[in-house]
Amino acid sequence: MSTVIWVVVIVVAVVAVIAVGYAVLQQQRRHRLRDRFGPEYDRAVRERENRREAEQELLAREQRFDSLDIRALAPETRDAYARKWMEVQERFVDAPGFAVTEADHLVTSVMAERGYPTEDFEQRLSDLSVVHGRTLDHYRRAHEISSRAARQEASTEELRQAMVHYRDLFEELLEVSGGATDGATDGDHSSRRTGPGREERIEERTGRRDVRGQ
Repeated sequence: MSTVIWVVVIVVAVVAVIAVGYAVLQQQRRHRLRDRFGPEYDRAVRERENRREAEQELLAREQRFDSLDIRALAPETRDAYARKWMEVQERFVDAPGFAVTEADHLVTSVMAERGYPTEDFEQRLSDLSVVHGRTLDHYRRAHEISSRAARQEASTEELRQAMVHYRDLFEELLEVSGGATDGATDGDHSSRRTGPGREERIEERTGRRDVRGQ
């Protein structure tokens, strides 16, 4: 076999190895992004021209997130927010529309306290998706209902669902430590629940077991 043929064979083998390695790296990156972003990965794929473009967008979100100063709440701050949420949920009984608007403001306030920029709603979604991808659709739905509630276009049942959706993200924002790992907690669950008494009162007015609807 001539030298030229040997060179061609070697070049082809090297190219094949590189192609296989690249494919493996792409697959590993895809799995990592799926694990981290959850449903937001599929949403990004649906909204972009192709999967590669969607993954580049998600990688850009990660880079932006890493540049933010996301921090855990101090225990006393977390407890204060938990008390505020109980007050908001209590108001739902008599003024559901007002309570939902307050819940929206409270979630935004916690985001700002944690270090998330809050000026633009779409940017909020993008930043939150890096750590809270599995609950982000709840936030979208709650915000949409809240916007209609401001125009008095939402039913009591929709308002109740908005409270459910807001609380899903609110609890995560209170408990996730530093924002580095999705679902990580600081081990203190004392501020998570709102207490049966308040939920029973909501049941009296809405005909539901509790405001969560679970």
